[in-house]
Amino acid sequence: MYKRFRVKEKIIEGALFLSALSSVFVTFGIIAVLFFETYEFFKEVSIIDFLIDTQWTPLFAEKHFGILPLFAGTFLSTAIAMAVSLPIGLISAIYLSEYASEKLRTAIKPILEVLAAVPTVVYGYFALLFVTPILQKLVSGLSGFNSLSPGIVMGIMIIPIIASLSEDAMHAVPMSLREGALALGSTKFQVSIKVVLPAAFSGIAASFILGVSRAVGETMIVAIAAGQQPRLTLNPLVPIETVTAYIVQVSLGDTPTGTIEYKTIFAAGMSLFVVTFFLNMISYWLKKRFREEYE
Repeated sequence: MYKRFRVKEKIIEGALFLSALSSVFVTFGIIAVLFFETYEFFKEVSIIDFLIDTQWTPLFAEKHFGILPLFAGTFLSTAIAMAVSLPIGLISAIYLSEYASEKLRTAIKPILEVLAAVPTVVYGYFALLFVTPILQKLVSGLSGFNSLSPGIVMGIMIIPIIASLSEDAMHAVPMSLREGALALGSTKFQVSIKVVLPAAFSGIAASFILGVSRAVGETMIVAIAAGQQPRLTLNPLVPIETVTAYIVQVSLGDTPTGTIEYKTIFAAGMSLFVVTFFLNMISYWLKKRFREEYE
């Protein structure tokens, strides 16, 4: 009986190990494909031009391969999204953690997280067909495709990520810290801002950077509502194109496989991978650097 039990345990352990190993192999496979195709791309295009050229026209007769316009659009829409999601997400987290009753917290948090389950293509058409017409009535000169509308909608989409992770970090702060601050005469607001927030800083910072990574890698919202005009601009009222939207444009088009135009999607994908990798490393460093340990 004991031997049969041990055999079952070994089989389960092996299955779990293979599952973990497969995810590692898939990750390395993706990186290997990106690296190989990007290497082939840079055999034909100077990496200096790729990094500093201010024009991105690989599908035109006069070809330019400067990635800066795509990253300008990516970071512009990301900045708008974070300007919307950071304050709302943090305020929501503070309310749920410090002010809401346990029953209300249990009810509101799952409802808030439903926003994260909405398909991004729905958000994209919501930005194009609902938010953009409203903004055009409020902002003169706003183009039908722009970075403002998808940026706002991306911010709405990211709110649950920031609110949920930040609330979890704040909820984990020991009650003894709150009680000690209240005993010294602090108000509930002062306890929330000056005691709980600093104690939960590592988790909150990690949620912020995770939100940035989510916005940088968003595809469908910007592909639908931002346009397909790569330009080096900080004007949120005009059409732009992000790295992910360009990858979608070429992948779904008539670009022949193996051409320099086709290889641009791997170079763009690799550059995006490097950016998100460094963001995740910063998140990990912040979490490790500022983690508070309590007895």
